[in-house]
Amino acid sequence: MSVENKDPRQPCCSKLKMFLASLALVFFAKAFQGSYMKSSLTQIERRFNIPSSQIGFIDGSFEIGNLLVIAFVSYFGAKLHRPRLIGMGCLLMAIGSFITALPHFFQGLYKYETSIRHFSESNVTETIMPCLATGNHSHEDEFITAESQKECEKTSGSSLWIYVILGNMIRGIGETPVMPLGMSYLDDFTRKENTAFYIACIQSLGILGPMVGFTLGSFCAKLYVDVGAVDMDSISINNKDTRWVGAWWLGFLITGAVMLLAGIPFWFLPRSLPKQEEGNAKKKQDTHHNEQDSFIPVESKNTPPSEKADSANIINMAKDFLPSLKRLFSNTIYVLIVCTGFIQVNYFIGMITFKPKYMEQIFGQSPSKGILLMGSMNVPAVALGIISGGFVMKRFQLSVLGAAKMNICTAFLAFVLMLSQYFLHCGNTQVAGLTVSYQGFPEVSSHQLSLLSQCNSECSCSLKHWDPVCADNGLTYTTPCLAGCQSSTGFSKDIVFHNCSCVAEALLPSMNMSVVLGQCPRKENCDYMFKIYMMMTVLGAFFSASGATPGYIVLLRSIQPDLKSLALGMHILIVRTLGGFPPPIYFGALIDRTCLKWGTKQCGGQGACRLYNSDAFRMTFYGLIYGLFSLGLLLWLLVLNRLSHRHRQLALQDQDKATEPQANNTAQDDGNAPSAFMKCKEELDRETSI
Repeated sequence: MSVENKDPRQPCCSKLKMFLASLALVFFAKAFQGSYMKSSLTQIERRFNIPSSQIGFIDGSFEIGNLLVIAFVSYFGAKLHRPRLIGMGCLLMAIGSFITALPHFFQGLYKYETSIRHFSESNVTETIMPCLATGNHSHEDEFITAESQKECEKTSGSSLWIYVILGNMIRGIGETPVMPLGMSYLDDFTRKENTAFYIACIQSLGILGPMVGFTLGSFCAKLYVDVGAVDMDSISINNKDTRWVGAWWLGFLITGAVMLLAGIPFWFLPRSLPKQEEGNAKKKQDTHHNEQDSFIPVESKNTPPSEKADSANIINMAKDFLPSLKRLFSNTIYVLIVCTGFIQVNYFIGMITFKPKYMEQIFGQSPSKGILLMGSMNVPAVALGIISGGFVMKRFQLSVLGAAKMNICTAFLAFVLMLSQYFLHCGNTQVAGLTVSYQGFPEVSSHQLSLLSQCNSECSCSLKHWDPVCADNGLTYTTPCLAGCQSSTGFSKDIVFHNCSCVAEALLPSMNMSVVLGQCPRKENCDYMFKIYMMMTVLGAFFSASGATPGYIVLLRSIQPDLKSLALGMHILIVRTLGGFPPPIYFGALIDRTCLKWGTKQCGGQGACRLYNSDAFRMTFYGLIYGLFSLGLLLWLLVLNRLSHRHRQLALQDQDKATEPQANNTAQDDGNAPSAFMKCKEELDRETSI
C-alpha cells in the first residue's frame, strides 16, 4: 500500500528537481551575462570613446527591454506554459549577447590616442623630439570640417555602439519571464516551508554566475582588443593605461553560448506539476501558520493559477488585468516593499557599475584587477550571505515579522561598514598642471591652460592629447611634449624621454631629467589602504546579502496566491525601470563632473575621461550611495511598522474567535452591533483589499 503511494510521486519529484536544476542554471547564466556586461563597461566606454553618462544609458538599455514586456509576460505568462516561455527568453538573451559583440567585427582596428603614434611604428634607431620649437600642434584639431568629421566617424565606426544598446535591450526582453514565472512556478508546486530554502539554493547557485562573469571580464580586459590582429610589440600602452581597451567582444560570444545551452531543458518541462505533499504531522499546523503568517484570510486563497489556465481565455484575462492591478496596489505592505526595492537597487546598480572605475581612480588598480577582486571576493561573500539568510529562516522558522526584523538588522550593519569605506583612499595622483602645479604644490584645475608653464611654453604642444609620462620624482606629465622633453631612446613601451626641462623646474628631488611612458605609481601605503578597503567591502556585501532571502519571503507572504506572478512581475518592472535604468545615467553624469582631463576622439571632439579629481569622485560616488541607502533603510522601518500593525490585528482576531460564540449570544439577546471580531475583520479586509 505504501509502495503504491510512493510510485506516482517519484516522477513529479524528479521533474520538480529538474526544474530546480534548470532554473538554477538559468540564474547562473543570466548572472554570468549581466556581470560580464558590468565588467566590460569600462572597455566599451574607451573603445567607443564616450562619457560615463552615455555608458550609463547603454547599461540601462537592459531595463528598457524589461519595461517593454514584463507586465504582460508576468500576467498572461502565469496562465500559459511557463517553462516554455522561460526557454524562449533564454533564446532571446543568447541572441542579444551575439548582437552586442557585432560592432567589433565591423569597426576595424583600434587606434588609441597618442601624440607619438607616428613614431611608435618606426625602428629603434630613430630619435623622437617631442618638444618642437616650431609648429602649431595646439590647433591641429580645430580645422576638421563637419563633413570630414561625419565621414571620419562613419569610417571609424564610432557610432556602432548602437548595436550594443540593441543587444542589451534584447537581453532585457529575454530575461523578463525568468524571475516572475520561474519563482511563481516553484512556489506553486512546493511545500511552503521549503520555499525559502529552494529560493536560497537557486540564488546561491546563481551567484556563481557573477564569480565566473567577473573572472572572464578580468581575463578579457587583459587581452588587447585586437589580439591576434596586431603586433603587440608595436603597442606602447599596457592594461593599466586609461587608453587600454581589452577584448570586450570575446566574452559576449561565450556568455551567449552558455545561455543558449541553459534554455534547452525548459522546452521539455510540463506546464504544471502536482503540489508537493505536506507532512501529515504539519498539515494542521501549516494551515494555521499560513493563515497568520501570510496575512491573507484562508477563504481568499485560490488554487494555483496554472490549474485554472485551461478554462481561461485571453479576453477574460485581459478584462481581469486592471481589477487585478487595483487589488494588488491596494496592499499597503506590497507598495512599501516595491518602493524599498527600487531605492535599494538604485544604490546597488550605481555602485556596481562604477566600482571598477572607482578602484582605478582612487587606488590606482587596473580595471582587470578590480574586476577580478570583485568576482573572487565580493561575490562569494554575497553567496555566503544569501545561504546564511536562508538557513536562519529555515532553522528558526522565522515569521514574516521576524524576517523583516532580520532584514533591517543586516542592512544597518552593512551601512555602518559602508560608512568606513569613505575614509579609505589614497588621494589624487600627482599630475602636473591638473592636480599639482609644475613645482609640485597641490592645485586642482580642469582648465587646459593650466597645462602650460614656463618650462614648456616654447614647445608648441597640443593640450588635447593624453600620453602620460612619469618622472623619478613621482610627478606625472600629460605628454612628453608638456614635460619639455628634447629627445628619446628606445622603442614602443620601452621609450625613455630625456632632457625634460619641466622635471628640473619641479621642487621635488629627481635623479635625472628623464621620463618614461605611463602614469607614476601611487604612494607606498596605497596598497595597504586598498586591502583594508576590500575587507570592508567584503563584510558589507555579506551582511547586505544576508537580508535578501528574508526580504523576498516578506514579499511572497504579503500577497494573494492568485496575484503572485503579477505581483512579482510588477515588482520587477518597477524595480528594474526606476531602480535599474536611471542610476547608471545620473551616477555617470555626476561622476563626469569630476573629470579633470578629457580624451580626444579619433575624429576630433571630446572622448572618454582620462583622469578624475579623486576627492570629488569619492564624495560624489559615496554621497549618492549613502543617501539612497538611508532612504531604503527608512522605508524598511515603515514596512516593519505596518507588519507589526497587522500582526496585532490578527492576534485580536484570534482572541475574538475564541469569544465569538458568547459575543453572538449577547448580541442576539440585547440587539447590539456586530462583534469586535467582525469589526476587526472588516477593517483588515478594507486595508488589504483581500
